[in-house]
Amino acid sequence: MPGDARHDLVVVGAGIVGLAVAREALLRRPGASVVVVDKEDRVAAHQTGHNSGVVHGGIYYEPGSLKARLCVEGARLMYDYCEEHGIPHERCGKLVVAVADDELGRLDALELRGRANGVPGLRRVGADEIREVEPNATGLAALHAPNTGIVDYGAVARAIAAEVERLGGEVRLGVEVGGIVAEPGGDGARVDVTGVGTGGPSVLAARRVVVCAGLWADRLARGAGAPADPRIVPFRGAYLALRRTAEPVVRGMVYPVPDPDLPFLGVHVTKHVDGGVTLGPTAMLVPARDAYRLRTLRGRDAWETATWPGTWRVARRFWRTGATELRMAASRRAFVEAAARYVPSLTLDDLDGTTHAGVRAQAVARDGSLVDDFVISTTGGVVSHLRNAPSPAATSSFALARELADRVGL
Repeated sequence: MPGDARHDLVVVGAGIVGLAVAREALLRRPGASVVVVDKEDRVAAHQTGHNSGVVHGGIYYEPGSLKARLCVEGARLMYDYCEEHGIPHERCGKLVVAVADDELGRLDALELRGRANGVPGLRRVGADEIREVEPNATGLAALHAPNTGIVDYGAVARAIAAEVERLGGEVRLGVEVGGIVAEPGGDGARVDVTGVGTGGPSVLAARRVVVCAGLWADRLARGAGAPADPRIVPFRGAYLALRRTAEPVVRGMVYPVPDPDLPFLGVHVTKHVDGGVTLGPTAMLVPARDAYRLRTLRGRDAWETATWPGTWRVARRFWRTGATELRMAASRRAFVEAAARYVPSLTLDDLDGTTHAGVRAQAVARDGSLVDDFVISTTGGVVSHLRNAPSPAATSSFALARELADRVGL
């Protein structure tokens, strides 16, 4: 590695978006020198491999935003890719259910957004039709999004990584990036790396660099000269699994009407491509960016979260929500009760005792606002940083890759 020639593109991060960027570059420029680096020993080690596996339809996002535009396009591209490569998936549909009168106005607003965003097949259903779509669900009204689906994003990422290598690119794992420096005059960039196979500290020279570092995106961006705002603040999302039954409790997915002030969608009931069903996720602030276990604490992560002014402003604004999340983290009964509001047959006896968790890389602005759109910044015209890429980034990955490739002129 120390003697590497200049590459056309270095991608930092082997999650689904980073891999999709590398694939996009190689499709646009066959024979280009493209390298993906990641500090972990496998692809899809973090957000890609720990999410709910939902192919989102595009209902929730502000019309005209990057999320609104790229989610609908990305879902179409995701389904095309899965069909082409034989990756198991299912368009099982989703219900967003209003169970109280004060939720009906928010459901109206979601419907308007979904229609503005061109969500395929979106329709409003009444109480009787809810049970036709999901026999175990109940509510006053709902939105049905039949194009929403499920997939294993880890499997998709592994397929993309294999394709990148077939196209002549490289995926180098166990390689950590220490810093990125754009050369003067837009003449490429240097990526400082260490790790497996590097023979010690080394430098990758690149014509263009795209950084898709997820939970660590802000650190690399700041190190490359980008503004400190926004900061990544980690939120842990826990899922509880249900016992396997001959007939799953849901045919697809059932969601609550979300709080419009929060980018989190609430505890929902989701079927997965392996036939399992989970409840979740929660959204609890944690002291580590890889806090898949509640006991995980990392001093630097905790310090950066605690010293960011936006964190305290979020805490003051949403302390009641935080208290609810703590209650669900401490009580499975409370967790099940949240989902039973719209799937009332659920009880503690339905749980199989297993859990899993992911960590959402949520960008928080200095003023305490939770950044709701994808955030992309460019340094020196040659380094592009994806600074906020929570859900629906996996759904949007192929469309997001095109956007990132366009922005750095690939």
